[in-house]
Amino acid sequence: MLFNKGNMTMTAPVLVKDEILDELLGDNKSAEDLFGKDGLLKNLSKRLMERLLEAEMTSHLGYSKHDSEGNNSGNSRNGKSKKTIKTGNGKIDISVPRDRESEFEPALISKRESRLTGINDNVLSLYSKGMTVRDIQDHLMEVYGTSISRDLISTITDAVLEDVKAWRCRPLDEVYPIVFIDGFVAKCRLDGRVENRTVYVVFGINLNGEKDVLGLYLGAAEGAKFWLSVLTELKNRGLKDIFILCADGLKGLPEAVEATFPKATFQTCVVHMVRHSLNYVPYKEKKAVAADLKKIYHSDTVELAEQALDDFEITWGDKYTAIVRSWRNNWDKIIPFLDFPKEIRSVIYTTNIIESLNRTLRKAVKNRGQFSTEDGLMKVLYLAIKGVSKKWTMPIRDWKLALNQFAIMFGDRFPDNFLS
Repeated sequence: MLFNKGNMTMTAPVLVKDEILDELLGDNKSAEDLFGKDGLLKNLSKRLMERLLEAEMTSHLGYSKHDSEGNNSGNSRNGKSKKTIKTGNGKIDISVPRDRESEFEPALISKRESRLTGINDNVLSLYSKGMTVRDIQDHLMEVYGTSISRDLISTITDAVLEDVKAWRCRPLDEVYPIVFIDGFVAKCRLDGRVENRTVYVVFGINLNGEKDVLGLYLGAAEGAKFWLSVLTELKNRGLKDIFILCADGLKGLPEAVEATFPKATFQTCVVHMVRHSLNYVPYKEKKAVAADLKKIYHSDTVELAEQALDDFEITWGDKYTAIVRSWRNNWDKIIPFLDFPKEIRSVIYTTNIIESLNRTLRKAVKNRGQFSTEDGLMKVLYLAIKGVSKKWTMPIRDWKLALNQFAIMFGDRFPDNFLS
């Protein structure tokens, strides 16, 4: 039974009475009796599927088996055919009813199909975690006793390419208050040689405080021309305004932002600054250095932040000169967010939003090793994003407070009546 909860359609759990369970269990006592190769679960699955197919045939013909209404109806049952199908519980041999006119098309398992959708779901789930074709084959054989060919796995995963294409071209919201751009390296075998290519992830937070991956881009080389093409594509998909764009020191990006979204505030990502700084610090001192860096970007004013940076240099400057130099060289791009209220700042420098997504994508890519085509890479990343985004069910923390501050600071650019 289906019912609605908010905007989601939920499936009510199927309840089975204890009396029926007791009857089904009978003398079956062990795990092998229940879940083994020829156990109760497999036999029950077979009976249920055959029962459902019989019900589908009755619906197709319009009368029950042996019912007199079928006389001279123009079509009738015509025996059964054997079929072996692959399910999440292994192979099951079933009998499929036929009709004389060969018009019956079962919804449970199509004529030309040999597997239930559960197999497809399993393959896509394993593929999204970065497992290779061989790994998927071994896993399905070990867990379900089901053999599946490399070609079939490719067919199942290639079917996702249309979804990937539609997803990468889908319309975007007109306004994203905050957009992050980050990148990570993937190994690709292109033009006959293996090389590192950077995958850039454009990640936004919409007016409802919901997380959204706006796009994935495989960059051959950074530069204003590349970033201009990326940002122009986002505009062509409907994005009209960004309040704050956070990124690391990506070559040519500030100039491209100025050309496409001139009103956007460009902010060096504090998460990246901290991460980059801690790369210079041994484990035993990371906690202390991170705490002193936090004093800088948690300051109430630019003046206090400058004082905190001076204090950091006094404490750590001799040992970590590179950290001090990096913060001072990027200071003009670090401090813009200090003009914003703390409700907005906390969204900008939070690490959870970006780190969680990147961890998932890096893991999926790392497990695969290298990719021979861009399509193969995008399939894995798309499925990984699809999986992790299922957890994005709530707005980010304290979003309403931040949204009200955005409405005040960007009143002339804020959508009319959004808060009403």
